[in-house]
Amino acid sequence: MQDELAFATKELNNTGFLDIDVDPTLDLFEEINRLKKEKNAIILAHYYQEGDIQDIADYVGDSLGLSQEAAETDADIIVFAGVHFMAETAKILSPDKKVLLPDLKAGCSLADSAPAPLFKLFKEKYPDHVVVSYVNTTAEMKTLTDLCCTSTNAVHIIDSIPKDKKIIFAPDINLGRYLVKKTGRDMVLWNGSCMVHEIFSVEKITKLQIRHPEAKLIAHPECEAVILDRADYIGSTSGLLKYTKESPATTFIVATEPGIIHQMEKSSPEKTFIAAPPNNMCACNECPHMRLNTLEKLYLCLKYELPEVTVPEQIIKDARVSIDKMLDISAKAGLL
Repeated sequence: MQDELAFATKELNNTGFLDIDVDPTLDLFEEINRLKKEKNAIILAHYYQEGDIQDIADYVGDSLGLSQEAAETDADIIVFAGVHFMAETAKILSPDKKVLLPDLKAGCSLADSAPAPLFKLFKEKYPDHVVVSYVNTTAEMKTLTDLCCTSTNAVHIIDSIPKDKKIIFAPDINLGRYLVKKTGRDMVLWNGSCMVHEIFSVEKITKLQIRHPEAKLIAHPECEAVILDRADYIGSTSGLLKYTKESPATTFIVATEPGIIHQMEKSSPEKTFIAAPPNNMCACNECPHMRLNTLEKLYLCLKYELPEVTVPEQIIKDARVSIDKMLDISAKAGLL
């Protein structure tokens, strides 16, 4: 096994994951559960992961909520089935825990759209502005941020800033435009976006609405305004899930990454959920980065405790400030 691990580890920098063949006769659910107990580990899965990974996870949810859950446990190891910035956030909130990511190349188009060195130069043009960054950013980007926010608490975070303070909002320009509309604040917006939420087809969604006139169109605020203007409900992934549980409607067109539909179907099996189609030949709009994680990679990651996500101590210290400020404001408002 040591030779096998040594070879795979050598390849890790090229592949981003442990490239080891898994015995096809293994019951991966059983093996993963055994390893979790043996290593005092927990598995966090974002709503956009494949269904099997969501089902094996200890916690399923939004990125920040998952990191908060992990920080409150006595686990020694956090396996984050999500993307790189999420694992970094878990490390920031749990610096003494080992944080693993099944595939290091599971990145994020939105986080990647705001490279910290470029943003630092941009920020220097507006020295009197407060920087609010969406949590979907790298750890280094968070060190340049005054206040973090999530799609759930973004409106409240913006409203908490005195009216005489100017604001830079980054990195998602679509969420930024939505917040300008909701709060009335004239913010400077960084021009970043999420590839998944930018290519929904208005034409195809319109055809779906004609075929399903009873359906409610629900959308994540990272979608473009042309989609949000048509939506019956706009919210974070957890907000969308809650809406489908509580709404008397029985059919929903879901304009976000379709992994969330797994939880929607589990929570409301009697209802129908249709993934909003993108402007290409695909039937739904899966995130290619999220889907790099597989059950096999999750098993190997936990077995060998690799790949590990590390964040320099000073970046952890500096990045945590913007997160803690957000959590404090949200807690006082009863949003946590």
